Amino acid sequence: MFSKNALLTVLLGLSIASCTSKKEAEEAAKNSPTPSEAAAPQAEVHGAELKSVELTNPLNKEWVSAGKGIYDTKCLACHKLTDEKLVGPGWSGVTKKREAVWIMNMITNVEMMLEKDDEAQKLLEQCLVRMPNQNVTQDDARKILEFMRSNDGEK
Repeated sequence: MFSKNALLTVLLGLSIASCTSKKEAEEAAKNSPTPSEAAAPQAEVHGAELKSVELTNPLNKEWVSAGKGIYDTKCLACHKLTDEKLVGPGWSGVTKKREAVWIMNMITNVEMMLEKDDEAQKLLEQCLVRMPNQNVTQDDARKILEFMRSNDGEK
């Protein structure tokens, strides 16, 4: 068991530590952004409008795998791999219905597509939610496209 002096020493140490922690917390609060600053939107990065996409035959297996990883990270929350709508449309058959350049522009230039493209505007009317700009590079969008082609049964 602790002696009375040992117990007082422990309590004094905790008291000093809690004061130091409070001071550190106050200092950190002064240096951290205000809620309005923290919530300020970041500028979106848009790629240049694509005019053409070169497709590989057979599929590039490394791109398919990388595309699946990107899908799992950035797309899965809104798009299913079936034809079932989640937040956005399902991906099943998308590469059969849409040109590769259309898909790539929808991934990398969603704002431009929603402003200019009739089909993108129809999708927005159906889904009622704007696709967010995920800041996907053209290289990563190409890998997503390769994964979509694989999902649609291309070899």
